[in-house]
Amino acid sequence: MRVKTGYTRRRKHRKVLHATRGYFGDKSRHFRRAWEALRRSGKFAYAHRKDKKGDMRRVWIVRINAAVRPFGLNYSSFMHGLSVAGVDMNRKVLADIAVRDPDALRTLAEVAKEALA
Repeated sequence: MRVKTGYTRRRKHRKVLHATRGYFGDKSRHFRRAWEALRRSGKFAYAHRKDKKGDMRRVWIVRINAAVRPFGLNYSSFMHGLSVAGVDMNRKVLADIAVRDPDALRTLAEVAKEALA
């Protein structure tokens, strides 16, 4: 006696259609189109998770640059000054300090200026 795929197929289709709920047109109603859309969206999600890391780094650099300008520094000289001074902080932390604690950033800017002088 052969085994039919009724239950297994139904479960697979239900899972895919549930995941594509809200997609436009046939992609949310027909299994084949839904499966294509789901695979494609998975590829984009994977790639864009990688892209997001670079995007965030760019945001941090812009924030640091804007925050150190009033102290007579630009981003590159500030980072170089910190490097020469031996201050090892990543851009995420520096951007957070720039937003939340301007006094601490002022101190870091002075340290960077002294190291450059």
